[in-house]
Order: sequence, then C-alpha cells, then structure tokens
Amino acid sequence: MFSLHGLSGQDFRGTLEQLTQLPGVTASRHARGIALEGEAALPPFVSGVERHPAGGHGGYAASGFDSAIENYRAMLNLDQERDPLYHAYQIMTREVFTLTPEIAAATAWRGLLGQGVRQSPVLDEIGGVIGLVTERALLTTFNLERRQARTPLTHHVRDVMITPVICADPITDIRRIARAMIELDLPCVPVANENRALLGLVSRGDILRAVIADPPLSLWV
Repeated sequence: MFSLHGLSGQDFRGTLEQLTQLPGVTASRHARGIALEGEAALPPFVSGVERHPAGGHGGYAASGFDSAIENYRAMLNLDQERDPLYHAYQIMTREVFTLTPEIAAATAWRGLLGQGVRQSPVLDEIGGVIGLVTERALLTTFNLERRQARTPLTHHVRDVMITPVICADPITDIRRIARAMIELDLPCVPVANENRALLGLVSRGDILRAVIADPPLSLWV
C-alpha cells in the first residue's frame, strides 16, 4: 500500500495502480524487467542453465555443476532456515537522516554530504512526513558547478523539497516498491505508518544490498 504525504497531511492512500493514475505523479514509463502480478515468474537461474554431458561443448559436467552449487550453498549457509524477504520493513534503513522545512538549504546540503546520503525525508513539527529533499534538487537550486555555488544560498528546505512525497506502508511488497521506483522515477521511498510517522527509508541501494547480502530475497517470484 502506498500513500502521498504533503503539507496538508495525507493526500492519498491506495494501491500502486491507483497511485500511477493520479495527475502529476506518473513519470515517463520505462521498460521494466520485473514481472507484473499475474505474469509468469522468471525462472530461477539454476533451473534455466543447461547441463552439458562430460566432454560436451560450452558447459560443466552434471556432477561438476552439482558440486559447484553445493559449494556455493555452503558458502552462503543456505542450509540454515531463513525466511525470505518480502516487505519494506525487512530491508529498509531505520536510521534515517531527516530535515525540517525551516532549515537552510545550504545546511541541508552540508548535512547530506556529511551523512553520505543523496536524499532526506522532511518532517513537520510532530514528526510527520511532508516532503523529500534530494541531492539533485539542491544542485539545481544552487546552480552548482563543481560544487562551487554561483548564486546566494538563501533558500530553505521548504523551498526545494518535493511535496507531496510517495510513501509506503511497512508491509508493502518489495516488488511493488521496485516497480514504483522504476515507473515513477523515484530515488527512494520513505516508509511511514498511518499517522505519517517515519519508520524508515527504502532506497535502490537497500534493495541491491538485500540481493547481495541477504538471500533469499523474494523479488522475482
């Protein structure tokens, strides 16, 4: 489930399909490799690899292939029982650098650089999500060239933040978050509860880290 949070509060709550129908929300659609719900799932890598007989061209013998798989499973400790990752709360970053609307844009820029992040949710006085500040927006506003400002940095976060901002519930399918990022060209998706309180942030990096470091990840099936 997704929602839109802005200065006036929660402006929308519904499915990804409903979200993409809102005026001004849907960006240009890109070709995607993520299977839609109802489509055939992509086959697992191992089952899609042809096993060549010993001495055949271009492949392992079956016994050698099985041995390689077992060695890989042992390296990843795949014999241990682990639940697949399905939802936003399982992969989101919980310690999130946040901003408030009154902070100077120059201070926000230094904060992003100091934290090593490219985006930051903006919270109101009671901690509700109302916007998102991105590195791209700050660079555009400052008219920076080689990180040297050419115009006075007189803006505040409220002047440069994206609002309303698309958020996801903590129990939102990772595949749908990935689709939202691709179809709506989102740098990240804040995770918030029904009271607009920020719980975490899912970035593209979070999804990639989960793919690399935390299998099994239920992204394709």
